[in-house]
Amino acid sequence: MATPRARILDLMRVSCRLFNTHFNPTGERTGNKILRERLKGPSLLQYYPKEQFSIKQFKRAFPDLSMSDEKEEIRLESVESHKLRGKGKPKKYKLGRERTAGKKKSKRK
Repeated sequence: MATPRARILDLMRVSCRLFNTHFNPTGERTGNKILRERLKGPSLLQYYPKEQFSIKQFKRAFPDLSMSDEKEEIRLESVESHKLRGKGKPKKYKLGRERTAGKKKSKRK
């Protein structure tokens, strides 16, 4: 003779309470497996070094050393070549009159 389903569910409920596990008679996905896993954040933080110094920061810290940043030099040369071809950023005007020199005056009624 087969055991009734209600009795099996009661037994499962009691055993879950005893062994401190989650009672899930329908077998739905709850995400407990993922929530029980160790967090990955702290281990990822330990993987990377605390501070990474750039060449610019190193040059500021030790100005007496003669160092050159090749990437920065290439960037500056590129900016200069763009300026020579007229492709650089536009000049910023500091005076108010120069800023409004090209605008049309609006007629007031």
